Amino acid sequence: MPNSIHQVQPPLEFIPPAYNPLIVQGCQQILPWWLRFKTNISDIQAENVETLAQLFHQFQNQKVRFLLAFRHPNSNDPYCLGQLVWKLVPQVARQKGIPLKFPVHSHFIYDRGIPLWAGAGVGWLYSRLGGTPIVRGKIDRAGLRSARDLFANSPFPIAAAPEGATNGHNEIVSPLEPGIAQMGFWCVEDLLKADRAEKVLIVPIGIQYRYVNPPWEALEKLLTQLEIDCGLPALEPTHIPNLDAENLSPENQNQKFQYLRLIRLGSHLLEVMEKFYTRFYHQILIPTTSPLTSLLPEETAKDSENQLMMSRMKALLNVALQVAEEYFKLKPKGTLIDRCRRLEQAGWDYIYREDIKDIAALCPLERGLADRIAEEANLRMWHMRLVESFVSVTGRYVQEKLTAERLAETTLLLWDVLTRIKGGNPFDRPALGKQRVQMTVGEPISVGDRWQGYQTSRRSAVAELTQDLQLALEGMIK
Repeated sequence: MPNSIHQVQPPLEFIPPAYNPLIVQGCQQILPWWLRFKTNISDIQAENVETLAQLFHQFQNQKVRFLLAFRHPNSNDPYCLGQLVWKLVPQVARQKGIPLKFPVHSHFIYDRGIPLWAGAGVGWLYSRLGGTPIVRGKIDRAGLRSARDLFANSPFPIAAAPEGATNGHNEIVSPLEPGIAQMGFWCVEDLLKADRAEKVLIVPIGIQYRYVNPPWEALEKLLTQLEIDCGLPALEPTHIPNLDAENLSPENQNQKFQYLRLIRLGSHLLEVMEKFYTRFYHQILIPTTSPLTSLLPEETAKDSENQLMMSRMKALLNVALQVAEEYFKLKPKGTLIDRCRRLEQAGWDYIYREDIKDIAALCPLERGLADRIAEEANLRMWHMRLVESFVSVTGRYVQEKLTAERLAETTLLLWDVLTRIKGGNPFDRPALGKQRVQMTVGEPISVGDRWQGYQTSRRSAVAELTQDLQLALEGMIK
């Protein structure tokens, strides 16, 4: 959450889905305008839309139930999904003679934290669009119960992002959370109990963004601003020995130079944060010296240096979470993202107090103490938010494929980190240029075919389905 919290808040209430066809129709009318003037998206194309149109037809005829499991690289993904379901599916259905009943729509699962930073109006809107919230850091019985009921019984299918959050990368799929697979098996169970014969499917949806023109000028300006924010002196190609020794074309030489700027920036930021946590939070970290401070191209290309950088970054993210975990008395358990989710919930428990029935009825002493606890919890959660921004940064991603897209993605992730450190709004990202979006409807994955395995071992069946979905989403990356 970008906004500071200084006072105790009432408990977070579940926001029930309250689908309103008039609101949906209004959003359908507004979407083209929104895409044109409020995003940097110039065009949205999709492959295999006929498959999805057929699935909607079968759904409307009580033949299947399905969940759209979409990739989540970007905060604009919901608009792309809206374009796919509201416009492209009906368009292809008309072309192919596939009869559909209107409206063509889907419910969706969203993070309960979104209305906290985006505003209560967003929660109201999501509810009227048929969205159902989930609290990510705990067993959210109300949220799970709502999503499960919509999956099995709603007149519309449901959509969710199995990665759980945006990762900022078009060509990396984050490890999927098992909740989507579990929901699929729950839906099969609910249908069997109701003696219903619909098939249950999970439909992978790939989403990739590509710049219409490589945004080199905007990228260079952003790198310059980040260097200024970090107190780094300006870097010129002439400062780098042997940059032209590889007989690269001027274009490739410039790509290499921008990559070296990014490496220098990331290495400096990493070193500063290591010193920060060592000095002020008394954490023990590996030595801060690194060959990444060298600007020799042949050295920055070595795998050993990327391994060292990732080892240092992993240690830094670990201690950043430990600072927050020590305050909330949480044990470090699971992946970095797992730990982030538990810390988020621990902070919310201190801010959104379920043990206080009426905040206004508190005496000044109790209110003052409750406010201090909320404020302190928000400050401790800052470390977790920093990790959320930093966790997707990887030097190997750019090294493996030196393109404007990958450089831009990684630079924007560093912008997220610096913006959080400066106290700004990380959700107000700069737009480096117009982008085209390519969506891909994947082959539906049958959940019912795995029911017998689920009855034998629920854990292994969920893990296997999750892995198959992971591979399907990765397979759609181009």
